[in-house]
Amino acid sequence: MRRPSLREPNVKRGAPVRFTFDGDLVDAYAGESVAAALLAAGYRTLRESPNERAPRGAFCWMGLCQECTMEIDGIRRPACRTECANGIIVRKGTIA
Repeated sequence: MRRPSLREPNVKRGAPVRFTFDGDLVDAYAGESVAAALLAAGYRTLRESPNERAPRGAFCWMGLCQECTMEIDGIRRPACRTECANGIIVRKGTIA
């Protein structure tokens, strides 16, 4: 489902890129983090907590808290520290 962009229109950005998040296409820009691109695309839940399955999103935006850990091209990584690139495959993460 396409969501309206929440990006500020008057900001200079890198080249457009596109990746998939749980099967949905997401438009992004080179140089921005996966977490920032997902937030701008309207996604708030990046993973679910392991016990209660509660929605979790980005928190510290520095890679310290691990709240935005997702599966990116088959590897668990913090989405706030992973740069967008064409064709990457992103899936919601769970921390066991």
